[in-house]
Amino acid sequence: MKSTVRDFALSDNAAVIRKRVSVRNYAARPVSEEDYETITQYLAEASRLTGPFGGTTRVELVKVTGAVSEKGIKLGTYGMIKNPQAYLVGVIPKDDKLALLDFGYAFEKLILLLTDMGIGTCWMGGTFNRNSFGREINLSDKETIPCVTPIGYPQGKEGLLRSAMRTLVKADNKKGWSELFCDGAFGRPLEEKDAGRFAVPIEMVRLGPSASNKQPWRLVLAEDRSAAHLYLAHTPNYSEVMQRTDMGIAMSHFELGCRAAGVDGGWVQRDPGLPLPDDRTEYMASWIAKA
Repeated sequence: MKSTVRDFALSDNAAVIRKRVSVRNYAARPVSEEDYETITQYLAEASRLTGPFGGTTRVELVKVTGAVSEKGIKLGTYGMIKNPQAYLVGVIPKDDKLALLDFGYAFEKLILLLTDMGIGTCWMGGTFNRNSFGREINLSDKETIPCVTPIGYPQGKEGLLRSAMRTLVKADNKKGWSELFCDGAFGRPLEEKDAGRFAVPIEMVRLGPSASNKQPWRLVLAEDRSAAHLYLAHTPNYSEVMQRTDMGIAMSHFELGCRAAGVDGGWVQRDPGLPLPDDRTEYMASWIAKA
């Protein structure tokens, strides 16, 4: 068997983000032992599953045969998920809003690594049986499973199946820059041509996956271009877990975009105190660029 030791760096951050799609139809062939070894090596390094605010996500790899795990627990295929070969199960402390940001950030980086390896994934939040997965991984009463992803090799073109699901969640109907991003303050739309070195990171946020494609992120680029402030635009009566997880995904994409664009910096929680457009908009975090 070939060695799978690697540095886990993506081949091209921006290209992999653009390549990632939700895969619901998997080939019947098992994931190779070499690829499983790479995944388990990645999961064994806690630092790779730690978010910008210090929360570490526990991720369990659960292999399945059909819809049943190796322990004999029925995990299901959940509607349009066909032939999953395994699941990756994310686990965080209960009732911790900050942990959801760290989770979305860390889990998306794992999903992008799998994308780079040619392995398909699909974020699943409210469409799986948490009790079954909880029994499978011995979930404690202080833990929760915000999301899982099936994994496997994509089964060619997904045709009508994928088309129907993408239509259902409006996956190809991404909002434009003027709806999501602002220049210096809310109410002042940011144009891509004016974003300078932040153009690639911000576009990577726009391309991110989100629950029901609601794209809850809003971003205000500082006038002096020294920082980018990220906000959550809450959807009333919609899952708080999924929306905060989506914000972690956005943070992951922005950071990887910064690496691709050569913009050094890091995430902090330092509310700039900007006037908000409404009471549904909540400050999340700021990327502070180094000079």
